[in-house]
Amino acid sequence: MSYSKPTFQHPDSKKNNVGYYKSDYEGVISTLCAGCGHDSISGAIVQACYEISLEPHRLAKLSGIGCSSKTPTYFLSNSHGFNSVHGRMPSIATGANMANKDLIYLGVSGDGDTASIGMGQFVHAIRRNVNMVYIVMNNGCYGLTKGQDSATADFGSISKAGGENPYQAIDLVGLALELNATFVGRSFSGDKSQLVPMIKAAMSHPGFALLDVISPCVTFNNNKGSTKSYSHVRAHIEATSIFDFVPEEEEIKVDYGEGKDAEVELFDGSKIHLSKLAPEWNPTDRFSAVKRLQSAKSEGKILTGLMYINPESEDLHKKMNTSDEPLNAIDEHVLCPGSQKLAEINASFR
Repeated sequence: MSYSKPTFQHPDSKKNNVGYYKSDYEGVISTLCAGCGHDSISGAIVQACYEISLEPHRLAKLSGIGCSSKTPTYFLSNSHGFNSVHGRMPSIATGANMANKDLIYLGVSGDGDTASIGMGQFVHAIRRNVNMVYIVMNNGCYGLTKGQDSATADFGSISKAGGENPYQAIDLVGLALELNATFVGRSFSGDKSQLVPMIKAAMSHPGFALLDVISPCVTFNNNKGSTKSYSHVRAHIEATSIFDFVPEEEEIKVDYGEGKDAEVELFDGSKIHLSKLAPEWNPTDRFSAVKRLQSAKSEGKILTGLMYINPESEDLHKKMNTSDEPLNAIDEHVLCPGSQKLAEINASFR
């Protein structure tokens, strides 16, 4: 039996600024378990791309192996895509980005794909500040192989089989802050109002943007005793701020209640508006972000929202002073100037 999505558009459906309906950003029907948090994240990506009027051909989606890495099939069917081997997505993204800087790169990974076999590639993508959005769909288990604890499973959490995790968890947000990532955020698949603007802001950030999204596995890790279940996250979640992303061309209409507000302007003129809820926290101060994260951990809380952003981020192209023209658009006469030019270069080292 096969299934396909209907092509009918509701008469009241609206096109965005580049002439696309929201359905134009969707993919095929998901084969993930019903209720999987990953599908909610895919929906948030669809919503974000529709709202920022992104032309689908300007986005390249990349993934590794795992339940999370299947999701690019479920959004933006008309964009570029590459499904790499387990843990190797960051190097594929780096190479593609160096060849064509004009695309927006969206990497989708899982807690196993990132925090275990792909850890070496993950940390180097951060330190190089590759211009990409890196979304970790974090459920604390290996869903494709029947629910074993992953490296992000919290110490003492109970698996569906009843076993207690004896190992300390790898906190990807804390690791990213330690490595001086230029955009670090955490969200929850069940909090679309927070996740959508965070994705939009990450896409506008000139550098590596990490979004660690807690995404409960309804089949293997949504049980009592799991710290990444729907019920546990909802009971222990604490947001850093009320978050809103405003593109440059839109009139700014943001209404916040009492509390301190913060505004961060990005390189393209767009703005991030924050109504700060977390005390002693500055989104542009990495040390205060680390302190606030550790404080939440000590209280048994799951801190979500934008943790840190560097408004003066310089991506890998800026660091390496690459050509303004994408490398894949430069012809052979520039790339291979001939033997005479090579001889001059060699002579300069003598």
